[in-house]
Amino acid sequence: MTPRRRRLLWVLGILVGVAAAGGLALRAFQQNVMFYFDPSKIAAGEVKPGQRFRLGGMVEKGSVQRIPGTLEVRFVVTDFRHSVPVRYSNVLPDLFREGAGVVAHGRLDANGTFVADEVLAKHDEKYMPPEVARSLNQGASSRTQ
Repeated sequence: MTPRRRRLLWVLGILVGVAAAGGLALRAFQQNVMFYFDPSKIAAGEVKPGQRFRLGGMVEKGSVQRIPGTLEVRFVVTDFRHSVPVRYSNVLPDLFREGAGVVAHGRLDANGTFVADEVLAKHDEKYMPPEVARSLNQGASSRTQ
């Protein structure tokens, strides 16, 4: 084998390796991307059952139900136009309460209930994730019109 052919094989091997690594990295990123949806987008049918996403909004007052003897909690998230029931089977954050902002990670089941893997509550009165603030402002403005 000539030195020129050996170098060509090395270059081709490196290119194949870089392409394979890039393809694997891209696939991993696509699996970890989680889109944000508010209850109005869910009601509009933008989410398929089983698709992982983030749900944001306010915990509806009077909607929190704890199942005795378990960690399961059911509550409703609203953007003041539409509401989505949520089921969560883990310990809630200390700041979780009715009437407060929340972002939940999970998926929609076939019945239209959001099954949460993780629930995040806003950490003070001034902060709210930008997506939640935007969707709540749109919901509040449509209520006043």
